[in-house]
Amino acid sequence: MSVDFDKLIDENLSTVNMKPGTLITGIIIDILENHVIVHVGLKSEAAVQTSEFLDDSGKLDLQIGDEVQLILEAIEDGHGNTRVSREKAIQQEVWGRIEESLNSGTSLKGLITGQVKGGMTVDIQGIKAFLPGSLADSLPTKDLSYLEGKYEEFKIIKLDKEKNNVVLSRRAVLEGVHSEEKAKLLESLKEDQIMEGVVKNLTDYGAFIDLGGIDGLLHITDISWSRINHPSEALEVGQKLEVKVIKYDKDEQKVSLGVKQLKEDPWVGIESKLPLRTSVMAKVTNLTDYGFFAEIEAGVEGLVHVSEIDWTNKNIHPSKIVQLGDSLEVMILEVDEEKRRISLGVKQLSENPWQVFAHKYKEGEKITGEIKSITDFGIFMGLDGGIDGLVHLKDVSWEEDEDIVRSYEKGQQIETIILSIDAERERISLGVKQLQADVFNDFVTSNKKGSRVSGKVINYTDDKIFLSLSEEIKGILPQKDFVNSSLNIPLEEGLEIEVVIANINKKDREIILSLRALEKAEERSALEGNVQKNKEIEEAAKSNLGDLIKAELEEKEDEQI
Repeated sequence: MSVDFDKLIDENLSTVNMKPGTLITGIIIDILENHVIVHVGLKSEAAVQTSEFLDDSGKLDLQIGDEVQLILEAIEDGHGNTRVSREKAIQQEVWGRIEESLNSGTSLKGLITGQVKGGMTVDIQGIKAFLPGSLADSLPTKDLSYLEGKYEEFKIIKLDKEKNNVVLSRRAVLEGVHSEEKAKLLESLKEDQIMEGVVKNLTDYGAFIDLGGIDGLLHITDISWSRINHPSEALEVGQKLEVKVIKYDKDEQKVSLGVKQLKEDPWVGIESKLPLRTSVMAKVTNLTDYGFFAEIEAGVEGLVHVSEIDWTNKNIHPSKIVQLGDSLEVMILEVDEEKRRISLGVKQLSENPWQVFAHKYKEGEKITGEIKSITDFGIFMGLDGGIDGLVHLKDVSWEEDEDIVRSYEKGQQIETIILSIDAERERISLGVKQLQADVFNDFVTSNKKGSRVSGKVINYTDDKIFLSLSEEIKGILPQKDFVNSSLNIPLEEGLEIEVVIANINKKDREIILSLRALEKAEERSALEGNVQKNKEIEEAAKSNLGDLIKAELEEKEDEQI
């Protein structure tokens, strides 16, 4: 299909709750010298300075199509632009990791940047934290200068995000304080293991599950095969549940959990379950500017793109047709099990008005319709079935006049002739000029190059004289032709002149005339006439001389006799 559904569906990753300060997911659509253009699912794209994407080494490691996390600063900044921040998103991501580290009891790394009263400052990927002197080492040390500039591991012991207050402990890492229970659990923990846990905390991106001595992260995408916008839709604090260990990082002591993995993946074998061009019932789960998502079965969604909603209205907003929670019939257009993409259609459940028109009408038929709109390139007419046909500018009149469309009005009923019907591409070409004969073509067919014609002066410029050759046909006579001719009469409108057609430009529908060519032709004709006359005189003279000689000889013969 012509529409890039992979890209469009990926755009749905943007959060539904679009308000300033929201963390959103964008798609890189272009990389310029100073800016990176990101699609964030809004009316306008966002331009982010390239410097916000540079890594620690100053390199830009991005490709078109990459997903990036951004903070929405303004949906519309007063100039029609969407304003986002990558730096703020990075900060929020770091805060998230700090928060996660606190909740899970794990350590994280930071750079010790300098000494302050009572301890040292630590940079955790742009977030400033405080390391008390008493917690900087295993043993109390007065001089901490030896730590300055070092990249160390810390544990979070206090966190106040609103006050930007983060307190660290290096001593806790060095001492390796672990409970016996936790140590035992970590020793036995392995991937694909099924365990029981308790929901400890809920965040926008998932839930922390207490496994008994260690916390694991249950990401929002691993809670259910079906779409959920927040973990609270499926979980609550204190709830007991079975989880599966998806990933276990022994070194970092991080555990990733899943719940949906305990159930069969609904996408497995989906292509065989959903034959193309068949219709199914679906439930609307999300609305976007480019279409709406509908759940076919638990955990399986498809996209109805705006172009597949209605045959004739390509820009209709989905909210005009459906609402969240609506059930409707859809048609399966495309299934990609590997990429988990399904393209759905609604318009395909009704007759294609373009094909209906193609069956009803033929090329060359006359048809009357109402003018829907007038553009610089032609006239759009409303036709049967709510479809449009186009009278291109070149098919409005035989005369090359770009302003000809100004003589028509919206709502006007006009007669046209069908030039072509392409139901597949949804295009119908109409013509107005084809209803009348082409007087120019008729004229040049009867009056070819070199023909003598008579014309009357309409008007003239410094270099051209315009002659009317008939009621609808005009010709151009170069001014120099008239000046250099033998005509000794003043040039004025209404003057009738006999000329020769010197050239015919069918593309520009121009007839170039010549007065000098006519005079030269007449001169040649006169010269040829004089030559012929002299030849006749010579022949006559020769004939008379022969008669005289013959008579004289006959007279001599008579005398001899």
